[in-house]
Amino acid sequence: MQTQHFVPRRFLPEDVDLTDTAQLAPIFDRLKTALVAVTSVGELETWLASHSEVCAALSESSSLAYIRMTCQTDDAEREKAYLHIVEVVDPWLKPRQFALLQKLVSLPEFKKLPPLYAVYCRSAEAQVKIYREENVARETAVAKLTQQYQKVSGGMTVEFEGKEQTLARMARLQEEPDRARRALAWEAVTERRLQDADKLDDIFDRLLKLRHEIALAAGFKDFRDYTFANYERFDYTPEDCLRFHAAIEHHVVPLMRELQSQRRQKLEVDPLRPWDLGVDPDHLPPLQPFEESSELLRKCHHIFSKLDPRFGDYFQILRKQELVDLDNRKGKAPGGYQSTLSEARVPFIFMNAVGAHRDVETMLHEAGHAFHALAAREQPLHAYRGAPIEFCEVASMGMELLAAPHLGEFYPEDDVRRARRDHLEGIIKFFPWMAAVDAFQHWIYTHPQHTREERAAQWIALMDRFGGIEDYSGYETCRAHMWHRQLHIFEIPFYYVEYGIAQLGALQLWQHARANLSEAVDHYLRGLALGGSRPLPELFAEAGLAFDFTDKTIAPLMGSVKESLVELAS
Repeated sequence: MQTQHFVPRRFLPEDVDLTDTAQLAPIFDRLKTALVAVTSVGELETWLASHSEVCAALSESSSLAYIRMTCQTDDAEREKAYLHIVEVVDPWLKPRQFALLQKLVSLPEFKKLPPLYAVYCRSAEAQVKIYREENVARETAVAKLTQQYQKVSGGMTVEFEGKEQTLARMARLQEEPDRARRALAWEAVTERRLQDADKLDDIFDRLLKLRHEIALAAGFKDFRDYTFANYERFDYTPEDCLRFHAAIEHHVVPLMRELQSQRRQKLEVDPLRPWDLGVDPDHLPPLQPFEESSELLRKCHHIFSKLDPRFGDYFQILRKQELVDLDNRKGKAPGGYQSTLSEARVPFIFMNAVGAHRDVETMLHEAGHAFHALAAREQPLHAYRGAPIEFCEVASMGMELLAAPHLGEFYPEDDVRRARRDHLEGIIKFFPWMAAVDAFQHWIYTHPQHTREERAAQWIALMDRFGGIEDYSGYETCRAHMWHRQLHIFEIPFYYVEYGIAQLGALQLWQHARANLSEAVDHYLRGLALGGSRPLPELFAEAGLAFDFTDKTIAPLMGSVKESLVELAS
C-alpha cells in the first residue's frame, strides 16, 4: 500500500502518532482554544478546515488498523493494534470530539455559516443531541464484541475431501453440477456453522443488551429509534421501511418463487433443496472467470476503461498504489469491503477471491465504492467526502449493472448472457432476503426482552414470509440460525435496508443507461462528485434518479427486470 497526503497538512504535525493519546491531547487543546476564540464566520470556516484535517487523519489511522486486522485476523500484533484503537483511542476521542461539537453548535457564527455547510450543520446538531458520555464505554464493548464475531467467523474452516477449506472456497462447490457433492459440501458447512451457533448467540445477546442500554441512556424508547437518529436518517422513517417490506412481499417474492419453480423444473428435482440454489439450472459447470487475482484486476481495468475512460483512470490509481487485498486465505476475515484512507483520499478494496464469478461481481461492486471516494475527493470537508449509505450503494450496485455488458472480457457471449441473467436473478433474490434481515432487526430491537427461542421463531416466520420454495426438511435448526451469517446484524445494526433503497436507484440507473449510456454515466459521476454535501433526495436527483422505494417505483422496475430475463434467455 503506497499512499501520501492528498493535500499537505496545515494544522497537524507530520510526525504525530495518532494512536498516542498523549500526543493527541495538545492537538485537541489547540482546537478547543481556537474554537473559543472564533468571532467571525470566516474564522469559523478556518477552524472547520483544521478540524476536518484532524478528523481525516484520525479516520485514516483507524481504517488502517481495521484493514490490517481483517487481512489477517490470526495475527496477534494486528489484533492488538486494532483493539488499542477500539479500547483506548476511540473512548478517549469521543468525549473530546463531542465537547468540540457542543461548543460549535452553540456559537452565534454557527447559525450564519453559508449554505455549503447546511448538511454538516444538520449532522453536528444531531450528533450533539444523541451523545451521552456514559455510552462511550458501552460502544467500546460493542466494538470488541463485533471483533469477536469477525474472529469466530474468520476462523471457520471445514475438512472436505481430505483438505482444510475456508467457507468462502466451500461456497464455490454449490455451483457444481454433481448434486450429491453439493449436498455433502452444504452439510459440511452447515454443521461447521452450527458448532459455533451458541457462541454467536452469546455474542449477540450481549450486543442486544448493550445496544438497548445505549438507546435508553440517549433518551430513546428503543434501539431502533436511536439508530435512525444516529444514522441521520432524516429522509425516511421506520414506517417507510415496513411499507418497503410489504411492497417487496407483494411485487418481488412471487417473482423469486416463480424463478425457483422454473429452476426446479429444469433441474428435474422435487423438492428443491438448499444445495440446488447455486448451481446453473441448465446443468452447466460453474463460470470460471479467472485463475489469478492479477487477471481479475487486469480484465476489470479493461472493462472500466471501455465503459468510460474516467473509470479506467480511477482504477489505475488502485493498481498503481497497490490498494487491494484480493486473495482468500486462512485467517482472513470473511466478505469484502471498500474502505477509504481519508487523508490520502484513496480507497482500499478487500475481498476473498477464489476464482468464482461472484468475485467479479464483488470487484465491480467495490470498485463502484472506490470511484465514489475518488470522485468526491475534492470536497472541502472530511464529512462531505463520504455520502449516506443509501447513495453509496447506488455507486456500487450501479457499477455492477453498468459494467455487465462488458463481461466479454471474462467470457464468451453465451456465458456473458448467463452471467447477466444470473446477476438479475440475484437482484430479485436479494430484495426478499434484505427485507427479512431488516424486518428481523425491527422486531429484535423493539422487543429487547425476547428469548433466543422467540428470536428463532421470529426468524422462521420471516423466512416463511420472504423465503423461497426450497425445502429445509431435516435442517430446521440450520434454517433458524441462517441470520448468523449476515455480519450486518452483528456489526452494523439496521445497516441493510440501505442496500434495498440503493438497488432501486441502481436499477433506475440501469434503465437510463440502456436508453443513453453516456448521459447516464455523466449523471452518475455528477452525483458521486457531490459526496455527502447534499441531502439524500438531492443526491439521487443529481444522478437522475428518484428517491422512492414504494410500489410506484418497485413495480415497473421488476417488470423491466423480468423482460430482460426473458430477452437474455432467448
